[in-house]
Amino acid sequence: MSVVAAEAGAPAAASPRERRAARRRALLLAPALLTIGVFLVLPLGIVLVYSFLTPGTYGGVVWEASFDAYVQFLFERDIFDETLVFSTAYLEIYSRSFLQALCATVLCFVIGFPTAYFIATRPARQRNMWVFLVTVPYWVNLLIRTIAMLFLIRNEGPLNHFLITMGLIDAPLRIAYTNIGVGIGLVYSYLPFMVLPIYATIEKLDFGLVEAAYDLYADRWTVLRKIILPLSLPGIVAGSLLVFIPSLGAFIAPDLLGGGKQLMIGNLIALQFQGSRNWPFGSAAAVILMTVVLIALMFYIRQQTRSQVAVH
Repeated sequence: MSVVAAEAGAPAAASPRERRAARRRALLLAPALLTIGVFLVLPLGIVLVYSFLTPGTYGGVVWEASFDAYVQFLFERDIFDETLVFSTAYLEIYSRSFLQALCATVLCFVIGFPTAYFIATRPARQRNMWVFLVTVPYWVNLLIRTIAMLFLIRNEGPLNHFLITMGLIDAPLRIAYTNIGVGIGLVYSYLPFMVLPIYATIEKLDFGLVEAAYDLYADRWTVLRKIILPLSLPGIVAGSLLVFIPSLGAFIAPDLLGGGKQLMIGNLIALQFQGSRNWPFGSAAAVILMTVVLIALMFYIRQQTRSQVAVH
């Protein structure tokens, strides 16, 4: 009978040794799975559940199912007849956040790629020192660094003082409490997240290909465009994701450098939990953001999978 089952392709019973190995693997994975469940899945599940509840009078939630939080995102209720009126207020905040995050990602790439390439092409004994210099300012708390940036770019700050002293401008530039100030804060906050992944990729790059391209009379622009950038793409993608996603939910830079005037998604969510005490809408705003990001990531992964299948 066992011979017939084997010939029919039936899976053979696991041996005691294999079962013990499986149990050991399960025990080794248990702490990681427990950590993910408690600190990731459970909080996200609570946020998702809260987004479908009714807001309490003084904060918290009432355990009554409601879709009002999601309706509020696109519509306002008339105070007299409670009719729904389409509103773009929250869409504008989301659009501003996506635009700021995109600009921060592009600027981080423009600054970070040459920086990473410079570090990766230094002698091996010098690279750790350059990486240290890139990361050491970020050992300081983000709040303190953002306040320091505010002092630098304010009207009476060193930046405007230097430009006026050099005769480049006649009056201080208004940078603080503007979208430009918020953008500067985002770039300053997340620049190492772009530099380090690109550096890790370029460091492993086979520079023999670059030398071969030069031997074939390729100019520097062609080498950069045809060889270095394509081979650095994994680091560029990783760095872009590490900058773009945190920038979407940034709270400190818009709050301090924007002066509370340039609301982004992080500020909107914080206001719902602190000032407005509308926990379901704050949860719904977070769920909408996570959904949009996950859809974008899934679309990117699907496109990359199709590209790899087409190449092979």
